[in-house]
Amino acid sequence: MNLIEKAVQIALEAHKEQKRKHDGSPYIVHPFMVALQVARHGFDEKTIAAALVHDVLEDTDVTEAFLTDELWGEVTSIVKGVTYPDGLEWKEKRIAYNTQVAEGSESAKAVSVADKIHNLQNLLETYEQEGSALWSKFNRGRDEKVWSEEALLNGLKRVWQHPLLDEYETLVEKMKLLD
Repeated sequence: MNLIEKAVQIALEAHKEQKRKHDGSPYIVHPFMVALQVARHGFDEKTIAAALVHDVLEDTDVTEAFLTDELWGEVTSIVKGVTYPDGLEWKEKRIAYNTQVAEGSESAKAVSVADKIHNLQNLLETYEQEGSALWSKFNRGRDEKVWSEEALLNGLKRVWQHPLLDEYETLVEKMKLLD
């Protein structure tokens, strides 16, 4: 099995019972969409593999050691670069994450932004169906969601130029217009 096939297998197993909080769809669609986004922008197989498993350390029982054994240290490094740090309050966790991504590799930036792009695409689609009731699905509500996305966007704009970032900015602006 090649690296991407292994990542697909890990992602399928790790996320098999999970659902998306926005719309209840199978969670596995999300990492596939993130991987598709980075592949579409010409990133290498390690970045694509990392995109497929970008949430496994954060949201499943998959361990860092297992991921490294199966997918190499470089893939694990990218995944760690887009995993929220433990042990911090909500806002501090996001600030630390934003710094981590801004200081991370090009691959980590790409996976993070592709992740955010898909999340916002899903959010905007769900808003079309549910309206402002959507915000109740977020622990912190609309204003904190907007703050979080703007903080990451603004931090990355200082250190990275890429079409993914332009797409992310467009979606953040659309989200800001929602009530």
